Amino acid sequence: MTRPVIEVLKPGLETCVQDYPGRKGAFGMGFPPSGPVDHWSFRLANILVGNAPGDAALECQFIGPTLRFDAAAVIALCGGDMAAKLDSAPVPLWHSIAVGAGQVLELGSALTGARTYLAIAGGIDTPPFLGSRATFVLGKCGGLNGAPLKAGSEIPVGEGQGVPGRQVKESCRPAVSNNHRWQIEVCAGPNDDWIDAAGQQRFLQSEWRLSPKSNRVGFRLDGPEWTFTDKATNKAPENGSDPSNTIDHGYPIGAINLCGQTPIILLHDTLTLGGFINPFTVPSCAFWKLGQSRPNDIYDFELVSVEEAQARKRAINALCTEDSIEQALA
Repeated sequence: MTRPVIEVLKPGLETCVQDYPGRKGAFGMGFPPSGPVDHWSFRLANILVGNAPGDAALECQFIGPTLRFDAAAVIALCGGDMAAKLDSAPVPLWHSIAVGAGQVLELGSALTGARTYLAIAGGIDTPPFLGSRATFVLGKCGGLNGAPLKAGSEIPVGEGQGVPGRQVKESCRPAVSNNHRWQIEVCAGPNDDWIDAAGQQRFLQSEWRLSPKSNRVGFRLDGPEWTFTDKATNKAPENGSDPSNTIDHGYPIGAINLCGQTPIILLHDTLTLGGFINPFTVPSCAFWKLGQSRPNDIYDFELVSVEEAQARKRAINALCTEDSIEQALA
């Protein structure tokens, strides 16, 4: 029996197959987890169509794809609004929708947010690599041949029977908007003792602008200069000449990596280690905000404890369940 496929008519901007939580346990071999940046919207899209929350789906960035379905399907779009149309009819976000064989789904440019997640009942059935279907473009692995979608390619779909006519309760959705200003949680460390007290306060009290020179490897930030402690300025030569240099060490996902005077939030496709300090770390409870922010948006950082960050993550996890779904109004 031939598996159903989805034909890519237009690929969009680096549209990729992802799953959640991505490629775990391979960081030490040089493979980051990849996976969706906004894992909240991603999981809700899967739950809407009857999949497991982490099943493979599409992450559409800024400009979405145009896709033709060769078989009937049930889909859901969650996250940013890309003004999706099914055969020219508008498709609502946060709803499960029936698609007929031969119908064309078109996603445009993001009107709100930055990333839209498209889940299909049965999940995307590309071959897993190191236990995950998540695309790692730099490593050319996972997803559809280790690369973003290309025009003419076909996306294989697994077996599944979704139910159309369901929606995510409004109270359970992330607040994706176009206010262009985000409060982003951070935890201190692992190298906060390299930044002096004035530098830490300056970081927490200043506006930081998301640079257009950003991608899934890292989000570059523009803002004031950093100042350092003696640990950074009076150190052994093997630690490097710049105050932000240190002996190579592992980088956590979400680390705010300081390269000279340029902070970069390390994201899901980042390098595994290097020789720069990480004075603060964005916890995973804030990743959805990173995933929905756009170049030139403003970040205000909020210092939280590890325990508070974990509590906020648990609160998001509690919303990524079947309890957040209801029948849509007719």
